[in-house]
Amino acid sequence: METKEIIYCLKKIVKPYVQNDLAFQEFGKDTDFVRDLEINSANLVDIVLDVEDEFDIAIDNESMDSMLTVQDAVHIIKQKQKEQ
Repeated sequence: METKEIIYCLKKIVKPYVQNDLAFQEFGKDTDFVRDLEINSANLVDIVLDVEDEFDIAIDNESMDSMLTVQDAVHIIKQKQKEQ
């Protein structure tokens, strides 16, 4: 799956949890889930679960802790897909 497609899917997954709509309009690879979109830690867990379902992957705790930006998420998704 191409990076552009993954970012598109991530944007759909993240949208319901976003607290900063203005920052969401600028959603891109450098977007920080907590700092920019103001997503709380409980919702980050929900996002990880949604990502696992969407991409049919399993994300371990270490990977989840390092998933801070959209680019981090793309990297982890691609890595997990390769491992399957």
